[in-house]
Amino acid sequence: MIVIMKKFARDEQIEGVVKKISELGFVSHVSKGSERTVIGVVGEFSKDKLKIDPLSLLSMENGVETVYRVSKPYKLASIENRPEPTTVYVDGVAIGEGKFTVIAGPCSVENHHQMITTTKGVKSAGAKLLRGGAYKPRTNPYTFQGLGEEGLKLLKESKELTGLPIVTEVMNPKDLDLVLEYADVLQIGARSIQNFALLKLVGQTTKPVLLKRGMSTTIEELLMSAEYVMSEGNANVILCERGIRTFETATRNTLDISAVPVLKKLTHLPVIIDPSHAAGKRDYVPALSKAAIAVGADGLIIEVHYKPEIAISDASQQLTIPEFENLMKDLKKIAQVLGKEM
Repeated sequence: MIVIMKKFARDEQIEGVVKKISELGFVSHVSKGSERTVIGVVGEFSKDKLKIDPLSLLSMENGVETVYRVSKPYKLASIENRPEPTTVYVDGVAIGEGKFTVIAGPCSVENHHQMITTTKGVKSAGAKLLRGGAYKPRTNPYTFQGLGEEGLKLLKESKELTGLPIVTEVMNPKDLDLVLEYADVLQIGARSIQNFALLKLVGQTTKPVLLKRGMSTTIEELLMSAEYVMSEGNANVILCERGIRTFETATRNTLDISAVPVLKKLTHLPVIIDPSHAAGKRDYVPALSKAAIAVGADGLIIEVHYKPEIAISDASQQLTIPEFENLMKDLKKIAQVLGKEM
């Protein structure tokens, strides 16, 4: 359910409503807008409670304007819960409405030279955050699985050199505490999107969480995964469309570009695109990136390597630094036309 407070309701009125909701056995999630405060109410609404509708007992004199039920199963992620778009901040970098934020870096952290060279390159071209995998989920158990903590240390050194905040994947709940020491954004990969135990754990942190849509995950299932994170108290969620599995074999996956406007209609959370994993081939990445900004995405997460031909993983889909520089120049032109900041 959603409780919408009156315009400019006082803090003590909001606190009183939250207290009443708690007394009724529900959990409150307060979202303060520029003029109004919206309180999401979650919990188990039994048949008896539904008959009484306890929230209707909230007095309008306490600053409540209206109370209504959310029809969607994803209560907190729903745009009904927060009509204003959410902007997620990472070390002062905004991901959300009015911005087009590019996250770039290699698929895997491989060695010191690779990381420093690539990080300097993407920083110079205009990337705002650094991506890099220290733990790599691979289809083949005998292929490179990442450097682990050594990779995290190289990411940290790259950040210290350039100031770019770190986006890196956490796969195993047992690695979460270690990753938290280094990461600025916790990435949940496509293969982990319905690892509900992991989602609950990252929801108990204060770090922004980047959720990648699974290759066979519906939009509603993606939003329910966001709900798992948000229901634990972490509202800093970024959604990522990275391609879904279809009958087509010309690309690694099929980029569901329509997911962006659909998500924008259903949720207040920022939405970005991963053109690298969608295409699987670097030749297609620039076009998909331009489509992403045109359709209303809030940013990109792109794989870039100083020398892709020697990359240990995903060599075919990583841009060279010159290719990334050219792409960023084109994106900035499009952003200017659309009134987006980069």
